[in-house]
Amino acid sequence: MAETGTGTRARAAGGEHALRRSLGFRDLVVYGLLFIAPMAPVGVFGTLDAKSHGAVALVYVVATVAMAFTAFSYAQMVRVVPQAGSVFAYARVGLGKGAGFVAGWMAMLDYVLIPAVAYLFCGVAMNALVPEVSRWVWSALAVAVTTLLNLWGVRAAARVGFLVLVLEVVVLAVFVVAALVVLARDGAERGWLSPLSGDGTQGAFAVSAVLGAVSVAVLSYLGFDAIASFAEEVTGGSARIARALLFCLALAGVLFLAQTYLVALLEPVSSARLAAEPGRQGSAFYDTVDASVGTWLHDLVAVSKAIGAAFAALAGQAAAARLLFAMGRDRRLPRVLSRTSAGVPRVALLCAAVVTLVAAVWAARRDDGMDQLVSVVDIGALTAFTLLHASVVGWFVVKRRSGAVSWWRHLLAPVLGAAITVAVIVAASGTAQVVGAVWLAAGLVVLVVQERRGTTAPPAADRPARPRSGR
Repeated sequence: MAETGTGTRARAAGGEHALRRSLGFRDLVVYGLLFIAPMAPVGVFGTLDAKSHGAVALVYVVATVAMAFTAFSYAQMVRVVPQAGSVFAYARVGLGKGAGFVAGWMAMLDYVLIPAVAYLFCGVAMNALVPEVSRWVWSALAVAVTTLLNLWGVRAAARVGFLVLVLEVVVLAVFVVAALVVLARDGAERGWLSPLSGDGTQGAFAVSAVLGAVSVAVLSYLGFDAIASFAEEVTGGSARIARALLFCLALAGVLFLAQTYLVALLEPVSSARLAAEPGRQGSAFYDTVDASVGTWLHDLVAVSKAIGAAFAALAGQAAAARLLFAMGRDRRLPRVLSRTSAGVPRVALLCAAVVTLVAAVWAARRDDGMDQLVSVVDIGALTAFTLLHASVVGWFVVKRRSGAVSWWRHLLAPVLGAAITVAVIVAASGTAQVVGAVWLAAGLVVLVVQERRGTTAPPAADRPARPRSGR
């Protein structure tokens, strides 16, 4: 497996700052799909249906292709910088130490708060099933359980996560079968091609409407990149990380397309009415399942989403800990974060858990807590993705550190990927943009202070390492 200076220094330092290699290809896919969640479109289906004029399945086709550029850039960089911290490490060698810190700093906003959103979603869902227990209590309980699993070890957490993922896939399969039965028996509420071409209730097909919905749909994929954070814990070499990234994104795209296509056919409410009545959008998926199949499937999906949300947070918390670990190892954050015990970054895990616990409980005790969190979690990831694409160009084209340049893989693909992420940032809410700008400004202040004090680690080796096959 390829190595650069930071990874080599970490292993030379001894077990105290080293991670244990124990993950296989299946484990990586489990973490990626857990973080994404196989039924991620459930919560945003109504919004996407209204925005796209009914062409919600087409939205996910376009979104999958759009996110493929980001997955492709990750696959390029993980082969030359197979380190924990992913985009922090990539930007560091591709663009320089300062850009690496900014990428890690912005990704930290996403990695720390996305688990908080998932914990909150779990608390809301469980409170709906057991209203006697407050949702903040359920959220805190979910944090405790998943943190203990992560402290147990990445391999053990992956095994439990696999069981939860199987449950989610089974529920999705039950929905698909039930939907097909209803469609065969009663027919579709909309035209059979309408999920790809629009339902016609808001006028002719509009490319701008689909692209506007894509800016929301790409958020369903956030988390697949967490796979790259486990680069120092995978067996079989960095190529396995690259394959897992691309496979996870492709599989998620297929699952998203299948469920949105079927539920759009069953949706009795037009996209025009959903657009005119925003209050219907959040529960549109559940309402359609309830009306067409039955309450039993509605409840089954709700329980699956509650459990799945907790384990999406587990994967997110683990990825956040790896980012904190990597930044601590390079002295961009307190060095204590890079301490490990039995190959587990427990200090970083506990810090990530405390932050997500505070954020989740705070949001759970507010009526607008979900909106407040969701409005800011995405801007950090999208900014980090943009720097990731720039890192590919910096490493392969500008520095020419890996031999011959492929103008498709090393220039055109990352430039297109950066254009997509920048477009989504521009389309984000004003609140998200303000929070992102404030967080970036704070990070730049920290960077300036660190540079003046000279508190960072020596630069990583600015050269590609020789790949070696893992076992």
